[in-house]
Amino acid sequence: MAADKTVVPAVIVGGGRVGRALHDMGSGEDVLIKRGESFPHDFKVPILVCTRNDDLEAVLHSTPKSRWSDLVFFQNGMLEPWFENKGLGNADQVLAYFAVSKLGEPPVDGITDANPEGLTAVYGKWASAVAARLRARGLSCKVLDKDAFQKQMLEKLIWICAFMLVGARHPGATVGAVEKEYRSEVSALISELAAAAAEEKGIVFEEAMEDRLCAYSRAVSHFPTAVKEFKWRNGWFYSLTEKAIAEGKQDPCPLHTTWLQELKIV
Repeated sequence: MAADKTVVPAVIVGGGRVGRALHDMGSGEDVLIKRGESFPHDFKVPILVCTRNDDLEAVLHSTPKSRWSDLVFFQNGMLEPWFENKGLGNADQVLAYFAVSKLGEPPVDGITDANPEGLTAVYGKWASAVAARLRARGLSCKVLDKDAFQKQMLEKLIWICAFMLVGARHPGATVGAVEKEYRSEVSALISELAAAAAEEKGIVFEEAMEDRLCAYSRAVSHFPTAVKEFKWRNGWFYSLTEKAIAEGKQDPCPLHTTWLQELKIV
């Protein structure tokens, strides 16, 4: 790719598929940091974090505290409890609905028949700079306020928790197979998780969530399914279950709990 001088330079933490793709989108002035490499203290630019969720603690410890407000998190899953614990309540986040199939390959936008305008979204201090970087390479990206972003973040969380759990019940099932062959199962789970999330966060989701999530599944139908990063994904919904039971209330996610137990995940 040719360098684009209109793109704001960045520090990119993580040399995997997404980190490399973001670096390739840059102006030629980016600094790419891999595991164990030192942080450039005097480079006052956004810090794009493209590591695994379980590496976030190490990333935070290696970043000068004065620069924490410049961190932009590209991770999937429920990060809000971790953000609050670290005093990062207004942290920049990106919902990346683009896929990079192999290291060094260009990203493919997650455009669906339900959302032809694209689904990738960003929130926070550096939102416009991140959106400009993605758009310069032909990818869609919406800049949202915090409330709108939270709703979309929860939708993506529901997608990954529902489709991965249903797929895990049917060994070998891809995301596309779940959408096509096990639609009733995933539909019931989406409804349950959406109701629990709406109640917990005091929000109202836009109508037709199931249609949007199934459309995305058709767009990434080849993705394999597995329940991973439990703490950051299904674990958040299971924490709602544990809290309700401890308070003598009904489980808000009984189907989710039953299937987690069936697979001996809890």
